[in-house]
Amino acid sequence: MNCFSGEQDHVPVLISSIIDRLPQIRGVWIDGTFGAGGYTKAILSSGANFVIGIDRDPEVEGHATRILNRNIKKFIFVNDTFSNLCTISKGLGFHEVQGVMLDLGVSSMQIDTPKRGFSFRYDGPLDMRMSKNGVMAEEVINQFSEFELANIFFKLGEERKSRQIAREIVRCREKAKISSTLDLVQIIESVIPSNTENRIHPATRCFQALRIYINHELEELEKALHAAQEVLSIGGFLIVISFHSLEDRIVKNFLRNSSVSYPKSNRYYPEVNLSKPTFEIVTRKPIIASKYERKNNPRASSAKCRIAIRNDHSIHLKEEIEKL
Repeated sequence: MNCFSGEQDHVPVLISSIIDRLPQIRGVWIDGTFGAGGYTKAILSSGANFVIGIDRDPEVEGHATRILNRNIKKFIFVNDTFSNLCTISKGLGFHEVQGVMLDLGVSSMQIDTPKRGFSFRYDGPLDMRMSKNGVMAEEVINQFSEFELANIFFKLGEERKSRQIAREIVRCREKAKISSTLDLVQIIESVIPSNTENRIHPATRCFQALRIYINHELEELEKALHAAQEVLSIGGFLIVISFHSLEDRIVKNFLRNSSVSYPKSNRYYPEVNLSKPTFEIVTRKPIIASKYERKNNPRASSAKCRIAIRNDHSIHLKEEIEKL
């Protein structure tokens, strides 16, 4: 029986496909991107003994409290970044866990709340801070140089017209401060007009780039993957769901480098025999959403899930690398 019956469920992306590929869910799991709690609910309902839910957004705690009230002995919520998942787990007395789940990107709750400033579809302040701390998007847009803005849009959003957009932002802010999401959208649309040929909204890539920059998302992901490697028990699962190519590339490269012999840093260096791989990849190709799921949940259209199992050959890897 679902331990959350009677509660209106948020159905997380790809959850059925993920659960179907796991032979057994048991022990302690970490849900590193708690959000509305959909993955935590599914993990507990599928047999996990305990889940540590982590989210940097302080507004998430209300959703977590409802789950905590129903599962006081099976769940705990921590308001923190998932890059600290290993430290959090060990601090709670769990030195090894049987699974780590990471659903990357922005949550539906954040997107659908105009005052958070994540969406180009709603009028709201240029905020975009997941933790509500640190530099706001408004500061970046109004204070960064044209060169810095173009770099953010191109490197983190893969926006081909990054220079033109940055140039127009600088021109417009000389007349008046850019303070709302729709102010920024109008500037972007003046460079990339909306038309039926555009597969995505003209502001999509720039908003994505700003969000990633503001929240240090790629750096956090790198740290979280290494933290998961450290805290996962032998046979434990690492499950990562990404929503754009930069995230997926980081996950793919991490798992590739962790599931083969340690790569040479230079082709002219002699090959070094290090310990065997730390992960076995379960999904040689990422899991993607079915047509049915994409139709019912547009967010699933860009989702890619990669799964790997922690193996028993990595105990001395760190020591061997440090000897080089």
